[in-house]
Amino acid sequence: MTEPRQTTLQASDTASVSSVSSSPERAVYDDTDFFMTQRNDSQSSLGVASLRDMTMSSSIELEHRISPVSRLPPELLIYCFSKLNSSLDLRNCMLVSKTWSRNAVDLLWHRPLCNTWTNLHNVVQSVRNGKSYYPYFALVKRLNLSNLSDQINDGTVETFECCKRIERLTLTGCRQLTDQGVVSIVNGGNSLLALDITGLDAVTDHTLRAVAENCPRLQGLNVTDCSKITDESLTAVAQSCRHLKRLKLNNCTLVTDESVTAVARHCPAMLEIDLHNCRQITDESITLLISQGRHLRELRVAHCSLITDHAFLELPKHLAFDSLRILDLTACFQLHDEAVEKIIATSQRLRNLVLAKCKEITDRSVHAITSLGKNLHYIHLGHCAQITDAAVIQLVNRCNRIRYIDLACCHRLTDASVKQLATLPKLRRIGLVKCQAITDRSIMALAKMTSEPSTKPPAASLLERVHLSYCIHLTLQGIHALLNRCPKLTHLSLTGVQAFFLRDDLTAFCRDAPPEFTDQQRNMFCVFSGPGVNKLRDYLNNEDPAAIYDTEGTMYDDREGEDGDADQQVTGMMNATGLGVDDEDMNDEDEAGEGSQDGVEGHA
Repeated sequence: MTEPRQTTLQASDTASVSSVSSSPERAVYDDTDFFMTQRNDSQSSLGVASLRDMTMSSSIELEHRISPVSRLPPELLIYCFSKLNSSLDLRNCMLVSKTWSRNAVDLLWHRPLCNTWTNLHNVVQSVRNGKSYYPYFALVKRLNLSNLSDQINDGTVETFECCKRIERLTLTGCRQLTDQGVVSIVNGGNSLLALDITGLDAVTDHTLRAVAENCPRLQGLNVTDCSKITDESLTAVAQSCRHLKRLKLNNCTLVTDESVTAVARHCPAMLEIDLHNCRQITDESITLLISQGRHLRELRVAHCSLITDHAFLELPKHLAFDSLRILDLTACFQLHDEAVEKIIATSQRLRNLVLAKCKEITDRSVHAITSLGKNLHYIHLGHCAQITDAAVIQLVNRCNRIRYIDLACCHRLTDASVKQLATLPKLRRIGLVKCQAITDRSIMALAKMTSEPSTKPPAASLLERVHLSYCIHLTLQGIHALLNRCPKLTHLSLTGVQAFFLRDDLTAFCRDAPPEFTDQQRNMFCVFSGPGVNKLRDYLNNEDPAAIYDTEGTMYDDREGEDGDADQQVTGMMNATGLGVDDEDMNDEDEAGEGSQDGVEGHA
């Protein structure tokens, strides 16, 4: 029978009040998978009693009677307790008996709930109570203080320095913390697997040196916005923490090729690395990182403007990178078609590809991308202004599983592209910001409305987010049809579309403009999201069409003379308010790649 894992008890016979006073949120119990994979041979404990038990005197039988549920082996008890959704239920289980308590306490204290100051105080009291029935300091495996980021300081964190079995430590946004506080937990913490200190701009190399010295099992490190981190400490981490799999260095502007090269050479298990805005990174480290990272699944080098075609053209010949799924090359201005062709040829299983603001690429790159076929789900080509309808049409024909596509500022595109995009069966998000050649014909295609006779009613659109800001030829009739045909729509951006931003009755349902916008920008801002989309749809459906459409021209009106002045007026306002090509891209961070936050939209 599998040996039950018992928790070491201290001498005290009674549980302290604080031992169960805090109710940590139950998390998935990672440490008890063994009972799911190993055969349970303990069923004999539930069988017929032995002869000795059957002949036991009544007084002894009453004294030693055990209920059937108490005869369950520990692994089954733990499995049952793990299905409880409430930490309060777990706490009550601890009060049933010592057996239940021993098998429930790990689940309750695996990730103590520290989302309020009161809860945090209770957790600290229990952890530091030397007379507790259980050694709670040894039970804490995950500690997340990000919900109290504004109140956390070095003194707060130092109260957990006795917790040496922490595996995941999250201190995101706790900007009052310094090296002193973080190091107090890291020292002696050889169980640490993941550390997130995003936004701790006071943290220096001293903290990462402590990580390198104390955390050989580290697998995930996030130092986003830790602007004082340098190559010295990152190289030490790479050399000491060779199991590292996930590394985020966003906005660590002091990082150079030296530390990235060290990661490539010493961390062969690397799965994900984010070098967003590490502007000193060059071709050398990227080539080595890809060549050595045979398991690399996600590579983000957005705004690393020193990267050129050579980073990819110098990759070893006849070498395939089948693990690579996500590649973000946003604003790598020096990339050309040759580099894209090389990337696609060696990474045929790419799923998410971001080439936003790679302004040198042309239809030739898109033709190469089409070879990804059904593997491609997410494609961002915003600001790739040389792309034409022919390339987009071919892309749709070959990659029919695309769910997200952004073509913002691709001004050569017309209704022909959008009509083809509308045929994608899984399309959920589309960005057409500043594609000023499109008309209501595109919108009606997205709404799956056609003038051609059909025996079957068109299926409802799956679109969830549509970005149409500064598509100045759109009318209210077209958007109204889109709203009615897209029941799942949760976001619709129409900034700069005259049919909307000039109508007070329609902008009443918009969300508020960002506080940093100027008055002129606020006047043009028109974004509907969440309940605002539903309210706009209901308003248009309940009003008299003659009343709400009376200020508009005829749908599909191709005459340009009458609207020329209006178009020039909108363009002039865009220039006057400073709304350039970078202000209206899409920013769907939940789609940009497995929970990442690297979208490229401003406020559309």
